[in-house]
Amino acid sequence: MRYVSTRGQAPVLEFDAAMLTGLARDGGLYVPETVPELAPAEIAALSGLGYEETALRVMRPFTGAAFTETELTRAIETAYRGFGHAARAPLVQLAANHFLLELFHGPTLAFKDFAMQLIGQLFQIALAREGRRITIVGATSGDTGSAAIEAFRGLDNVDVFILFPEGRVSDVQRRQMTTPSEANVHAIALQGDFDDCQARLKDMFNDFAFRDAVGLAGVNSINWARVLAQVVYYFTSAVSLGAPDRAMSFTVPTGNFGDIFAGYIAKRMGLPVADLVVATNQNDILHRCLTTGRYETRGVTPSISPSMDIQVSSNFERALFDAYGRDSATVADAMEELKATGRFAVGDNALSGLRANFRSGRVSEDETLAAIARYRTATGELLCPHSAVGVAVADRLRDPATPMITLATAHPAKFPDAVERAAGIRPALPPRMANLFSLPERMTVLPNDLATLERFVQERRRQ
Repeated sequence: MRYVSTRGQAPVLEFDAAMLTGLARDGGLYVPETVPELAPAEIAALSGLGYEETALRVMRPFTGAAFTETELTRAIETAYRGFGHAARAPLVQLAANHFLLELFHGPTLAFKDFAMQLIGQLFQIALAREGRRITIVGATSGDTGSAAIEAFRGLDNVDVFILFPEGRVSDVQRRQMTTPSEANVHAIALQGDFDDCQARLKDMFNDFAFRDAVGLAGVNSINWARVLAQVVYYFTSAVSLGAPDRAMSFTVPTGNFGDIFAGYIAKRMGLPVADLVVATNQNDILHRCLTTGRYETRGVTPSISPSMDIQVSSNFERALFDAYGRDSATVADAMEELKATGRFAVGDNALSGLRANFRSGRVSEDETLAAIARYRTATGELLCPHSAVGVAVADRLRDPATPMITLATAHPAKFPDAVERAAGIRPALPPRMANLFSLPERMTVLPNDLATLERFVQERRRQ
C-alpha cells in the first residue's frame, strides 16, 4: 500500500513512512494511492464483532507490510484498553431513526482519542524498529493537543510540543494539556487563533533544515493514520444498525474536515452511505464553500464550540484532490492562492463532485444552546456544544426514512460553562479526572512568530 501527496511533488511512501512524516515535503497531505474496498459480505461479517476486531479488519488493507498482523493487533488492543465503555463507541437513540455516536469515552473525553491512542502505539513500534527519536509538534483547537499528550507523555524517544490559541480553549481542555508533568511534554499558548497555530505548524514542516534537524513529526489530522483510525467507527455504528443491507447517513460537527473525511473513506471502501453532512458553527467556511463554490476566509469569531473555530480546514485539501480527479497541480495552485489571498474558487466539475458526497448546514450560538436544552429535556442526553451543532444540523437535513448517525465528539464536562448556560446543569468530570483543577499547570506563552517557536523547540527538546 503506497501513499501519494495531494500536491504531487513529494516522495511516494509506504504506510509507516507516511505516518511518521505527517505533512508531505511539498506541503501536501498524504492519501492512499488506491482505496481498498470491502465486499458487502465482508462488511456484513463485522456484525457482532468487538471494536478491536473490526478495527483490525478495516485498517489492515491500508497498512500493507508496514506492520505485521500481530503488531497491529497488539497496538489496537493496547490503544483502546483504557476507554471507559466496553463498546468503545456506543450508540444512543435520540429519536426515530436518529442516533448519537458517543465518541468521548477515551482517556481525554474526545473523539481524537480513537486515533491518537492508536498512533501512539504504532509510533512506538516503528521508532523502536528504526532506533530513532522524533519531535512531535501539533496544533490544536482544543482536543487534539490533550489527546496527543496523553498518547506520548513519558516516552523516551519522543518529545511533544503542542500549540494552542491562548485564551481560546476551554479550561478543561487547557488543563488537560498543561497539567501533565512529564519532561517530554511542552504546552505552548500561542498569541493568536487556531489558524495561526496551524499555519506556524506547517511553516515548521516546510522549513526543511529545521524539520530534519529536530526529526519533526506531526500528529494533527494532516497525518493520514489519524484519518484511518477514525474510519473504523463509521463501520461499527453502521453495521450495528443494519449495514450493508441498508444505507446510513452521518452528520459530523467539523472544523478541520478530518472526521468527516474519514466517513468519505468509509463510503469509498463500500459502506453504504446516503448522506455525509458537514455541520458548522458560526465559523462556517465549509458550509459557505459547499453552498457557493468559493472558499474564502473571513477571520475566526470565538464561539461556545471552540474546537470548530477554524477557517483553514486542512483536510479539505484531501477532498479537493479527489474532486479534481486527483489533479495535484490544480490542488497545489488552489492552496497557493489560498495562502496568498485567503480565498480560491472551486471549479464547477469539482464542486459537483464535492456536492455529490457532502451536504452541509450551519447553526448559530442560540440554536446550539437550544439544542442542548431540548435534548436534555427530551432524552436526558447532555450534549457538548460541538455535538449539539451536529444534532441541530441533522434535525434540519435528515431524511426520516434513513437512519441518521450524529457524531458526539466530546464529553459535555469539557465545556461546562456552555452546557450549564443551556441546560442549567454543570456536568461533572469522570472520577478519574476529578483532581484536574487541583493540579499545577505548566505552559509557555509565545508570540505568533516562527523563529521564536523553532528556537523554543530546539532548546527544549531532549537530545
